[in-house]
Formats: sequence, structure tokens, C-alpha cells
Amino acid sequence: MNRLTYNHIAGQSVERLAALSDGIFAVAMTLLVLDLRNPAREAIHGEAQLWAALRAMAPQVLAYLMSFLTLGIFWNGQQAQLNACERTDRHITWLHIAFLFGVSLMPFSTRLLAEFIQYRVALLCYWGNILLLGAALLAAWRCALRSGALKAGTAAELDRAIVRRILIAQALYAFGAALCAWSTYASIGFIVAVQLSFALAPRWLSRF
Repeated sequence: MNRLTYNHIAGQSVERLAALSDGIFAVAMTLLVLDLRNPAREAIHGEAQLWAALRAMAPQVLAYLMSFLTLGIFWNGQQAQLNACERTDRHITWLHIAFLFGVSLMPFSTRLLAEFIQYRVALLCYWGNILLLGAALLAAWRCALRSGALKAGTAAELDRAIVRRILIAQALYAFGAALCAWSTYASIGFIVAVQLSFALAPRWLSRF
């Protein structure tokens, strides 16, 4: 008879993992907006100065929008995976915790990009954050599939759909990051367009 060990019983609750994920996503999304600070009151003495100050905030607002979309897309992706799981184990749980580590980094990479939006290094750090999220989510799904943690009757099409969506999204993000060789603004514009496409889910994208 096999001896029961801690590793056999650790990390088996899908509900607790989902609750932890919801909390970390909520905190990360809230921290994003906290970096949007109003113009200094003492520096504003008229409408023109206020408009100028608001225009100067455009990089921060753009980075906030991009990151909020990013977190929303990945929250949906993780929930789709967890909804398909009957249970988890310690390996699946730790892979999701690695994914949540990437989520918790998003406010930092967002602020770095907002403050140094013209620098390629800041854009590449931001893309690295997205790459970490995608890689961890794909690894967690593969682990759940191999360990038999999915609900009975889960269609093979679901596996193909999840893997295909992650790989296509990551390929598009990588192409967007590569555009920084030309312009970081081109990179950001392309990445935002990709995110809006996944968020709005137009008909042509439904097959992905």
C-alpha cells in the first residue's frame, strides 16, 4: 500500500486556487490605476495648462489601458482552464502560482513602460511579462491534461482551442514586441490592437 504523503494532498482545491487568483488579479488591476496621478494643483493656473498636463499623461493612460486589457484577457484564460478542472494537484497549483507571479509583476512593468515609453528596454520588459504569463498558463494546462485533472467528458477540441489561442496570442505579442526595432509606439499600438481583438472577439477571430 502506498504511503500517503503531504505532496499527495497539497493544492487539490480548484475553488481555493480560483479565489486566490481573483484576489491577486483584483489587487493588480487596482494598483494599475493608482499610478495614474492627477496633475499637481500648484502647477495648474488655467485651462491651457490643465490640457497640457493631461496630454503629458497620455503615455501613462495608454500603458494603463494596455495592462488592464492584458490582465482581463489572462483572467478569462485562466478561468477557462480552472472551469475545466475537476481537481488540481501541487504541480498544477504551483504552475498557477507562477502565473500569478507574472500577474503581480504587471503593475511594475506597466509603470516602467509608462515612464520610459520611448525606450526599447522598457517595452521588452513589458513583453517579457506577457511571455511569462502565457508560458505559465500553457504549462499549467499541459500539466492538468497529463495528470488527468480535467472533468470527465472534456472534449479534445477544448485542448486544441486553448493551446491554439495561447500560441497565436503569444506569436502576435512577439511580433508586436519586434516592432520596437522600428518604434516603441508602433509596438504598443499593435499590441493594443491585438488585445482589443481578443477582448471584442470579432467573428473572424472566433475560429482561434
